[in-house]
Amino acid sequence: MTEPATATTPTTAVARRVLMLAHTGREQAREVALSFVRELTDSGIVVRLLASEATDLGLDVTAYDPCVEIAATEEGSAADCELAVVIGGDGSILRAAEITRDTSTLVLGINLGHVGFLAEAEYDAAEATIAAIVAKRYTADERMTLDVRVFVEGDLVARTFALNEASVEKVARERMIEVVVEIDERPLSRWGCDGVVCATPTGSTAYNFSAGGPVVWPEVEALLMVPISAHALFARPMVVAPTSTLAIELIARTDGAGVLWCDGRRTVDLPPGARIEVRRGEQPVRLARLHDSPFTDRLVAKFGLSIEGWRGSAERRQVGHDHA
Repeated sequence: MTEPATATTPTTAVARRVLMLAHTGREQAREVALSFVRELTDSGIVVRLLASEATDLGLDVTAYDPCVEIAATEEGSAADCELAVVIGGDGSILRAAEITRDTSTLVLGINLGHVGFLAEAEYDAAEATIAAIVAKRYTADERMTLDVRVFVEGDLVARTFALNEASVEKVARERMIEVVVEIDERPLSRWGCDGVVCATPTGSTAYNFSAGGPVVWPEVEALLMVPISAHALFARPMVVAPTSTLAIELIARTDGAGVLWCDGRRTVDLPPGARIEVRRGEQPVRLARLHDSPFTDRLVAKFGLSIEGWRGSAERRQVGHDHA
């Protein structure tokens, strides 16, 4: 029987754990991942890896024992981890959001992609990022998610979530889908279109942006609905309250089947007559932030926007230069 800790009984410190997720199909990602494993374990932090990724990295687990743990599957792999360090692009970070959504684990993205809007650091700043992790110099940024439900003939046939967007799209290239859109249980308009995107502010710079939707600052709580190539008089991007419910119904009297995509990762086939309901998710995704830079600076940096000619005050110019 184990005795409770007392003033004279030393207590064992709880080990810090980090889940490492890497796009192991890229050599650069493998190199960065191995450097993170080496530096974090040297600092006494336990690194947990998925078994398949540890194999891809060619990692000799015995050389790091007991500071490397292996998770057989994604399910439950983020349990007891303070961070999920993701080495890859936005697709890899969306995968991490899926793995960690039922935990309080923060997601920290190291960008190896092109834009990497969800990432917090670039791969060439790995040394500074590792130092920040070791010193716990990061904060939590909670991002709204979507709860997505699919009904067929009144029966709930699928339920999933999205961090960026849920999009209803046509299947046949040569045929549009006919939909009726509804907001807050009231019909709004009927569209013949290629699809409809329902997005969060986080997803406003992803598919929503490509479809012509507005860019919404992450601090704004709202839901977005954007038609794709709609043939209708009233077919404009809309921003609604976070308490609203969005619904899309595929017209039953047509032969146009559709497909639901969530974050470009999960799909549900949609027969004519299917109904898709989208509302704010109960569980946010928590992103780790290393820098307290304004979202405006992130837009400028990620999209390479020209700010030549901006003057502002001398103090503001210096701040903008520091964040460039």
